[in-house]
Amino acid sequence: MNCDTNSSVQPVYYRYKRYVVFAVITLVALSLPFIRIDGNHFFLLSFDKKQLHLFFTTFDMQELYLMPFVLMLFFLSIFFITTLGGRVWCGWSCPQTIFRIIFRDFIQTKLLGIRKSISNKQKAPEGDFFKRFIAVLIWACLALLAASNFMWYFIPPEDFFVYIQNPAEHTVLYGFLICVTAFLVYDITSLKENFCVYICPYSRIQSALFDENTIQTIYDEKRGGQIYDKKGTKLGSKPPLATDDCTGCEACVRVCPTHIDIRKGMQLECINCLECADACTPIMAKLGKPSLITWTSANAVEKGDRTHYFRFRTIAYMVALTIVLIGLFVMGSKKEYMLLNINRTSQLYKMADDGKTVENVYTFLFQNTDTKDHEYYFDISNKEIKIDQPSEPFMLKAGAKLKKVVILSSAPKELKVEGEDLPITVKAYALDEKNRIVVDRKTIFIYPKKGDIQP
Repeated sequence: MNCDTNSSVQPVYYRYKRYVVFAVITLVALSLPFIRIDGNHFFLLSFDKKQLHLFFTTFDMQELYLMPFVLMLFFLSIFFITTLGGRVWCGWSCPQTIFRIIFRDFIQTKLLGIRKSISNKQKAPEGDFFKRFIAVLIWACLALLAASNFMWYFIPPEDFFVYIQNPAEHTVLYGFLICVTAFLVYDITSLKENFCVYICPYSRIQSALFDENTIQTIYDEKRGGQIYDKKGTKLGSKPPLATDDCTGCEACVRVCPTHIDIRKGMQLECINCLECADACTPIMAKLGKPSLITWTSANAVEKGDRTHYFRFRTIAYMVALTIVLIGLFVMGSKKEYMLLNINRTSQLYKMADDGKTVENVYTFLFQNTDTKDHEYYFDISNKEIKIDQPSEPFMLKAGAKLKKVVILSSAPKELKVEGEDLPITVKAYALDEKNRIVVDRKTIFIYPKKGDIQP
């Protein structure tokens, strides 16, 4: 794809390339929730099971130290893509755009013939109420599929299809599903591109991220001629000079889904769909000239210079993205396949065995965050402290939690300092995988004062 307007360009129809991108994105979005490795999903934020699945690794909610990295990666990616390619996300990847293409261009135009041509998006369909109703009905079915697909990233398909069989027990799920479906029907059939123009916050921040080398949909005013003055007032449909290439056909205006005239210059409403470029291409091809509207940078059009893709902004974002990715993978590699919380009871200690033994009681909360069942036990760092309870290892199923009352004991004669609190380390592990599934937790063992010890 050549973005420089001063070179010989063959007619390029971006529409077909966008359709391929749309198909790939749709296929990935629909299939990704069904792909599992060892029971783990590529991405799943499960509020039901209180888990985050990321890159086919499961993290418990107590391990959500990864979320800041995920959010930073998300926002930095948006900033980087916008600085490099403008609103390329909006025109080439956004679900809103994909859904509008499906509804307007495929269902209304190609399938039912409500619209005469996809080349005129300014005129709303009129009459034939029955066909328009059928179009909304077809989209409602697809919207239900899209809403379900959205829910699969929060409720995995293996649970989703079980839950929907019991509506009375999962009213919240049905409520979300119906609300998302209803919004998609309203958004795509009634709100339309007004969502992009007035509601979506992305268009409001993009101008702060643009520079003269940002790739945008640009009308070449030097070749085509001036249609608007510097104040934005339209001078006419056709440029005044005979040497101007623009024919004034306004095909670029009729095809624009956000109802703008690209010849006016960069506008927040432009979503970089390049429909206007496709409309101009055959008109200019008849004159043996390349399209007046291309996907290029202001630097290339106004100065005739090449577009500089590697510049301070893009390099800075690439460095930041690399750092965040490294941090994400490093932190992800430190995942604990079991969790252990230790809490002391309200009783500081207990004298047992006629004052010959000091007992401390704890509550250990174990959680198996692995995908397999394991048998667990633990050791105490200080050999003079014995484990009275539990005396045997215990089984914990995958994803399960278990609360254990733990009693540790020691002889009080070992005490050297009055009221001493002895720091200890609890090493818990899975018997079958001691090297991989092991955690250390610090706590204290409390001794009585010497005056409280019976001779």
